[in-house]
Amino acid sequence: MIRGALLIAFASLLWATTGIVAKFLFSDTELQPLTLGLLRLLVALPFFWLLMKRELDQHSTKGERTRIWPALTPAALLVLGGLGLFQAFYQGSYLLAVDLTGAGIATLISLCLPPVLVAILAAPLLGEKPRLVTVLALIAAIAGTGMLVISDMDTAGTLRLAGILMALLAAAVYTGFTLTSRYNSAGTPVFTTAFVCFLVAALLLLPTVWLSGGFTGLETLGLTDWLMVGYIGVVPTCVGYLCFFTGMQTTPATLSSIIVTLEPLFVALLAWLVLDEILGPTGIAGALILTLAVIVASISSRSKPAVRD
Repeated sequence: MIRGALLIAFASLLWATTGIVAKFLFSDTELQPLTLGLLRLLVALPFFWLLMKRELDQHSTKGERTRIWPALTPAALLVLGGLGLFQAFYQGSYLLAVDLTGAGIATLISLCLPPVLVAILAAPLLGEKPRLVTVLALIAAIAGTGMLVISDMDTAGTLRLAGILMALLAAAVYTGFTLTSRYNSAGTPVFTTAFVCFLVAALLLLPTVWLSGGFTGLETLGLTDWLMVGYIGVVPTCVGYLCFFTGMQTTPATLSSIIVTLEPLFVALLAWLVLDEILGPTGIAGALILTLAVIVASISSRSKPAVRD
């Protein structure tokens, strides 16, 4: 279990570097956030294809019936299409939030709010009655987010409303992605679902980037910049997910959900060390409150059996 927990923590650290590297790209080039989101998916797709093939081969050696593509039922297509749509929106909104604000505050809002929102929305969508502690966690999460916004205003000297709204949109989209994934009726293994999801997201982002003129910024990228794009597509995306799912095999779900909350804290720390992004006392307190709210909501939702899968 210790090895699994360390792998999940390492995955969180790798994921945390995404916003940091992205901020460097946005500062030094004319690369657009949507374009980077598309490039990240395109770089990652071949690796997820290999992971998917390995996964299916492992199932085949066990005598299990497997297929690369899910059964083309309306429910399966709707779920996988929804996952791809949410993934596309998340890539764009999160990276845009990083560009308009900072890597630390964008990640804290984008990733800490969804677990709490999922715990609350499980009531109307899954028929689960929210516990008092879950409601209190939501209130604390909102308070922590407000403190982050106040801290960002003090640091930047102005309200970076567009970036905050993009981070909130990313949180809402990630919440939808999480809830939709719980309804995954395609019957496919993990990396098969991931590959299809990323493929759909890339197909949705491609015309959007094309029509918005996002490809014009590619000419400003040098060799180092392309290496950073490749890093985002391979290391935090592919290696990070591989470590996470490997660690999940031997780590209890509740502990896994708690360890994952290290990601936004890693981002805040790296943003401070590398990008000189300072949260301030109010921001630090808000980040801690938001993180504790996520942990409480995760424990509350995991400790109660789901009504339906």
